[in-house]
Amino acid sequence: MSYQIERVVGCTNYLGESPVWDVESGMFYWVDGTGRRKGNDNVYRLNPRSGKVETRLIADHDIGALALRENGELVMALDDGFYFYNFETEVLELIKKVEEDQPRTRLNDGKVDRRGRFIAGGMDDDEELPICGLWRLDPDLSVTKIGGGLICTNGPSWSPDDKTFYVTCTFQDIMWAYDYHIETGTLSNKRDFVSTRNLAGVCDGSTVDSEGFIWTAELVSGELVRRSPQGIEERRIGMPVKNVTSVMFGGDNLDEIYVTSMARIDHPGAENHDTFAIESESQFGAGSLFKLSGLGIRGVPEPRFLG
Repeated sequence: MSYQIERVVGCTNYLGESPVWDVESGMFYWVDGTGRRKGNDNVYRLNPRSGKVETRLIADHDIGALALRENGELVMALDDGFYFYNFETEVLELIKKVEEDQPRTRLNDGKVDRRGRFIAGGMDDDEELPICGLWRLDPDLSVTKIGGGLICTNGPSWSPDDKTFYVTCTFQDIMWAYDYHIETGTLSNKRDFVSTRNLAGVCDGSTVDSEGFIWTAELVSGELVRRSPQGIEERRIGMPVKNVTSVMFGGDNLDEIYVTSMARIDHPGAENHDTFAIESESQFGAGSLFKLSGLGIRGVPEPRFLG
């Protein structure tokens, strides 16, 4: 089946991440995770119908992930903890800090499960040590650690039946699967799902389609990879830039795929990870937002946080 790839927004995100299509508003959000370090705005909202892009700057924080709240505001995993954010008024409100005993860690990728909980995991900013946790923010605003041993959390996703949770540790070259207990928000039966140790790239952000297949943005190789619930690779789609970072279904019928990317070329962990080539400058188009259409595959709606 033929498909098209287009550059939707020609931004230069230092670290584009956390794409979210909000089915209720028809708006698309994403972040430039560490963009404020380069003087960039770091919260983005696209109206796909008009093409209008609005940006905001949270000046004192790196951003790992965002999601929509039931009231239309945002819930965020920032570097030091969970926050609420109002895109219109730009008011930032602390919910709870995490890992205050680990100053070199920050929260990274996160998503909302279908009971309205926000799950986010951390990363070592030096990209070296497995010292980060996986955290659950419940609608009552309590925070619980549900996992750990991560260097860099990416791609949290759930199977359509809510029975399986997937998460990647990019710098350990592994994506894990867990049994997910949807009524309690707890994990069990951790097992290896995909290893990238012998691949050209590493797994970054992921999402799951309506057939239960996992789509992953593969950093460095510049490909989107679709895998079956058994971990079998079904297809690869080459993207215009090598450092694609995350993937999300969108559009009125959830049959388009949005892909974030990064212009960043400096990686603290590169010395200990052969996958990351030394680059002198970013590729043309790196950091842009891309869209694929015509695949004939649909995603599942992203839930809102119920707190």
